[in-house]
Amino acid sequence: MKRTQMFVLLAVCFLCAAGGQLVNGQELLNQGRYVLLIHGGAGTILREKMSPAKEKNYRLALEKALKAGYTAIKSGRPAPEAVQAAIRVLEDDSLFNAGRGAVFTHDGKNELDASIMDGKTGKAGAVAGVTVIKNPIDAAKAVMERSEHVMMAGRGAELFARECGLTIVDPRYFYTEERWQGLQRAIREDARKSKPDHSYQGTGYPDYKLGTVGAVALDQEGNLAAGTSTGGMTNKKFGRIGDSPVIGAGTYAKNQTAAVSCTGWGEYFIRSVAAYDLSALMEYQNMPVAAAGEAVMKKIGALGGDGGLIALDQNGNAAMPFNTAGMYRAAITNDGKTEIYIYKD
Repeated sequence: MKRTQMFVLLAVCFLCAAGGQLVNGQELLNQGRYVLLIHGGAGTILREKMSPAKEKNYRLALEKALKAGYTAIKSGRPAPEAVQAAIRVLEDDSLFNAGRGAVFTHDGKNELDASIMDGKTGKAGAVAGVTVIKNPIDAAKAVMERSEHVMMAGRGAELFARECGLTIVDPRYFYTEERWQGLQRAIREDARKSKPDHSYQGTGYPDYKLGTVGAVALDQEGNLAAGTSTGGMTNKKFGRIGDSPVIGAGTYAKNQTAAVSCTGWGEYFIRSVAAYDLSALMEYQNMPVAAAGEAVMKKIGALGGDGGLIALDQNGNAAMPFNTAGMYRAAITNDGKTEIYIYKD
């Protein structure tokens, strides 16, 4: 290990021990060369609050998404297609706050965001505030590949998706009773506050942003890609958009550094330009991916934000740091070994 890398690692360890929110999630890195990482959101995920049946369902969903992305990689498909395949599975599963099962806005709508980036070419695509596109990650990829733009929003993005032949659904497709009841609890708690206060989390529905999904992939040609998809924050107003569709904040990929997908309190990830910051730490300070991930999450925690991220470099080194009670996350190596985690321990 180079002297500068050793110094950075020691410095990060010191920072993590010096106070503030603990960053966790480095239990990976022992099974070889990783080719795909996924996440299903970070937040107050506690073992004692999770039934055995629900935990099993989460693990099965993460495993299914891993296999979809891994199949694409082993078939020789490019990294963006592996990312798309994994995220589509998570968007179709109502357990997660993306696609079907997305949270509701204050007005009782499901507004979806997604983005994807190709680490080989630097091309990227994103959609924001869409309401009828079954798989927003498909729309983000279409923007990247079939337009001259990077981000499209609202009705314009939906019109573009229709013209591209993507699957369009009735907005009722995204409805789930659990998310609807979550909105009702959030509205009741919001009514108890005398003034808006983002630091207030309430007691009935603490994780207003839990469930964002994402994937990062390394294909057989050695190219990276990253993608993220979300329904945003429960009870959001005024067309709020978080970090997930913002290239450099919620998603970033560059072959020379890493592919990154973030989840958590989006405003802090936007302010920190979190995904790009991880890449920049690797590029300009020669940090390994794990140390860079820890440093980024430390910055976000110091600002008062919470969440986590997944990151993968061109050598198959992986990082999954987070500063919440848990994060749905999973990984698979080049030879098919899988790891699935939910809690901090």
